[in-house]
Amino acid sequence: MSSPDALYHRLFAHPLMAEQLVRDFVPEAMAVGLDFAGMERVNAKFHDRDGKRREGDVIWRIPTADGEDVVLHILCEFQSSVDWWMSVRTQVYEGLLWQHLIAERKLKSGDRLPPVLTLVLYNGEQRWHAPTDTVPLIALPTESPLWPWQPRARYHLLDMGAVPEEDLATRDSLAALLFRLEHPHEPEELAGLIDDVVGWFRRHPGYNELRRLFTELVRQAIEGYEASVIVPGDMMEMRSMLANLGETWKKRWKAEGVAEGRVEGEAKALIRLVEKRFGPLPADLQARVLAADAVSVETWLDRLMEAPSLDVLFSSTN
Repeated sequence: MSSPDALYHRLFAHPLMAEQLVRDFVPEAMAVGLDFAGMERVNAKFHDRDGKRREGDVIWRIPTADGEDVVLHILCEFQSSVDWWMSVRTQVYEGLLWQHLIAERKLKSGDRLPPVLTLVLYNGEQRWHAPTDTVPLIALPTESPLWPWQPRARYHLLDMGAVPEEDLATRDSLAALLFRLEHPHEPEELAGLIDDVVGWFRRHPGYNELRRLFTELVRQAIEGYEASVIVPGDMMEMRSMLANLGETWKKRWKAEGVAEGRVEGEAKALIRLVEKRFGPLPADLQARVLAADAVSVETWLDRLMEAPSLDVLFSSTN
């Protein structure tokens, strides 16, 4: 089974995925007239702070309408917490990338470097809150005489979990489907998403390697809910098993309710399920659920599959 880093590296090593990522989520880059028909991979080697090769990075050279190149650096992050110093790391990587391009192109004095666009693709559960620029990290006022000599680096953040589901659902691209797979889903919702993935490949035949990679993504999404299940190798078979998985979960909720006290057990089960879908539940909402009566808890459980937000889920039960 592929690790997330290796899987994403293979996904964005495909030119269609890189193109759709930029077209859908980096409109500023589209404004310079990128010519995706002429894009080429750049095989630059980067290493992380431990000296290990960064398998998650993918680099493309994309020409523009005026004949200049833009170097697209896709930096995939698979970590459970936000990296406050990411802009410093990207500054290091961009310096290494430029050194590589100087050597590769045999650039000489008077030549100019191609512009670099670094995308940080992040799929953690916690929303990203680190600075995307080194400016706020430097302990110096901008009016200081030393400010003009301070190094600066910026990156374009793509926080996959922060893009609204309703926005993603309107986009007919594999990049949008990838973002949707990174959102938490209940089994019934994931089954519908599999339909959308299968439908895309039926409308766009010939992308067999990408289909295999998306099959692995779907497998990982299912195993994220139930690691002990044996997931079939075909996406439509996966879809069928999700219905059974949903029924298994419902039976488990009832069993937990009996074992822990019906209301308390169902309240705790509700909290776990809400957090699978929407992320960590604020302390005040957790307290409200645990203090709720049986009718309220049952109402919230019934709403959970359809509610688009926490506000809708926990609206008045009267």
